[in-house]
Amino acid sequence: MASPFPKRGLARLRRILQQPFALAVVGISLCGCSFDLGSLTPEKDKPQEAPKTAVTTENVVSAVNVSESQAHTAKAQALAKSGETAAALDEFNHAVGLDPYNVQALYGRALIYQGKNQHDVAIADFSAASGLNPQKVEPLLGRATSYLALGKVKEAAADLDEASEADPHNAQVWTIRGQAYERLGDRTKAAASYTKAVSLRPRDDAARSGLARVGG
Repeated sequence: MASPFPKRGLARLRRILQQPFALAVVGISLCGCSFDLGSLTPEKDKPQEAPKTAVTTENVVSAVNVSESQAHTAKAQALAKSGETAAALDEFNHAVGLDPYNVQALYGRALIYQGKNQHDVAIADFSAASGLNPQKVEPLLGRATSYLALGKVKEAAADLDEASEADPHNAQVWTIRGQAYERLGDRTKAAASYTKAVSLRPRDDAARSGLARVGG
């Protein structure tokens, strides 16, 4: 399935990234973007970590709940894609209530919270999704974006470092990493990030502008 973050980027992201030191709202303009989150499905051969609590006999999710949660998630994705964010959020809430280990529902809900500038709750869901599916770029990138929105630039840079290691060919990660380090005043790391982004995506205006600013 396609990644929820197409490599060419989203129109809203491009507009935001073109502004110096701007905060990249990675997820969405919820209208018209892909909500195909299949790439976030946890790998079956790896142990899954609960978002907040360990798995016990009291909180093991039944197969019926998992199936119903997936159905709510699919409905939520369709609603979000059509711009019906309130209804989508309600469906994501149902999905997470039925299965708190549903990575797609957690991630989709986080994107909606992020789009509503509710960054603290978005970070909680991104963190849960990342814990359940380590080394996936999307939750790390989403959480970094919310950290940037809250002015927590060091935390964002740490997530972007991890994301760049997980997917070194993701130009979007390198561009936003460059912005984070530029805000931290580390021109060397910012220049290196922008340079990498331009090498991967030569027409990335945000990366090219950033590189010019830091003197790379």
